[in-house]
Amino acid sequence: MAAYSTYENIVADVDDGVVTLTLNEPDKYNPINTETLLDLRRAFDEIQLDRDIDVVVITGAGEKSFSSGGDIREYAGPSEEHDPVERERQDLYFDTWQKLYDLHPVTIAKINGYCVGGGLILMSYCDLSVSVDDAKFGVPTTDIGQIPGDGSTYRITQLVGEQKVKELVYTANLIDAEEAYRIGLVNRITPRDELDAAVGELVDAIQDTGRQAVKNSKKAINYSVRAPDLETAHEHESQLWWEQFATEEREELVDEFLE
Repeated sequence: MAAYSTYENIVADVDDGVVTLTLNEPDKYNPINTETLLDLRRAFDEIQLDRDIDVVVITGAGEKSFSSGGDIREYAGPSEEHDPVERERQDLYFDTWQKLYDLHPVTIAKINGYCVGGGLILMSYCDLSVSVDDAKFGVPTTDIGQIPGDGSTYRITQLVGEQKVKELVYTANLIDAEEAYRIGLVNRITPRDELDAAVGELVDAIQDTGRQAVKNSKKAINYSVRAPDLETAHEHESQLWWEQFATEEREELVDEFLE
């Protein structure tokens, strides 16, 4: 069992196979600064070692913001002052989001307010997302003279398509939750007072299935998304299919279904 010990800027709660990670700087709109990034990286490593976890829920403290993204103060000044530290930090961001994407449990972004910049990138690497109906979404990096990073130009384009990503980035405009749902950026939207229940229902549904089957399904889907062609994806999928077929879980659930 992983320790989930004290972090600087996030809070970790563990309950019945679910880890909830809360970005915990509500007075700053829950930025993803270096300290928060390192906290998340450590938490993801601990979760990956804990095979009893079925679901990870990531949210922000307070009611205003899931995350406002990167701390702009960390980007101020001439580029020479940031080289090579910023190059290395950008690689660290990308590597951390890959850890999130490849976690063995299902990951759910619980969007409780503004989800912009790095916050939207964090959300995009989660498996699923549930949002309050008054949240705002965007990638306003061009407003500070920068482009999106952390592999987001690839990842977010996978979710919503090339033209919509270009519109979001070129204009730096924010969209509302209805539009985010319409374009496939989030799975569900809900009134604020029903957010906890909506996420809880999703967690219950996931835990009410074959838990190892869910994890192997995630492995297959994630691999297929990155695979160069159908044949490569199918070969890996077939290996996982047989691995799952050989489990006691599959045998028990089939018997239960037939009864």
